[in-house]
Amino acid sequence: MFFHMKELQYEAKPSRPDPLMARNMQELLGGQFGEISVAIQYLFQGWNSRSTDKYRDLLMDIGTEELAHIEMLSTMIARLLDGAPVGDLEKAAQDPVTAAIIGGMNPQHAIVSGLGAMPADSVGNRWTADYVAASGNLLADFRANLNAESQGRLQAVRVYESSSDPGVKDMLSFLIARDTMHQNMWKAAIAEIEAQENIVVPATFPRELEKQQVAYDFYNLSAGEESKQGRWAHGKSMDSMSQFRYVSPAPAFGPAPELKPSPPYVHNTPPTTRGDNS
Repeated sequence: MFFHMKELQYEAKPSRPDPLMARNMQELLGGQFGEISVAIQYLFQGWNSRSTDKYRDLLMDIGTEELAHIEMLSTMIARLLDGAPVGDLEKAAQDPVTAAIIGGMNPQHAIVSGLGAMPADSVGNRWTADYVAASGNLLADFRANLNAESQGRLQAVRVYESSSDPGVKDMLSFLIARDTMHQNMWKAAIAEIEAQENIVVPATFPRELEKQQVAYDFYNLSAGEESKQGRWAHGKSMDSMSQFRYVSPAPAFGPAPELKPSPPYVHNTPPTTRGDNS
């Protein structure tokens, strides 16, 4: 159950209208790594969790906070559109500064949403649940969450640096700080699970059923051997189960594939396949 409080988690008030910044903010709201994505992702991971309440509550706590961030960004976008010259665009565009701002405006803010935020990214692509990762495996999901927070914070920083509005920058500084904490939280949860199980997902699959002779080989598939210098190419593997082995050039493990001739009714030409001499 959710309970809505009318107060925002943090102030979301720009100092002036800016339709272009409203468009940029849409990426932080409805983009692949925006607040809608992480909120739905964490909540579904929590609702589907069959683990201890500790991890379920972690997911629900952060997911619920992300709902507050959706509200903050939606409010900021609406306020950035308040007073925007969307009526007589031709007359407004006579001012070079105004023309530059209007030139980057998302017309759907005026036509579709009535000067409000939309569940879409900065170029109008509608938010989709395809962005959501909720596998039921906590380690896999927490790693996806860490990536989402990393990408989201990166984008928030880029929008912050593109703005000269003190109100916009103030709200973004709060969101950036919360993304800092969330990255730390997911990293802490990942480290805890890895210490209990193994870093390889899923940890429950019997290792004897995989071809262990190739499980720790690094194949050099690039010109030169610069990649040999990386930690991934030598020393103990990160799961402590074996040693990394650098292999150059990469081997071929099987023969060239040969397919049977096509049946006549598909009308393929030529009628024979590679390796078939009939």
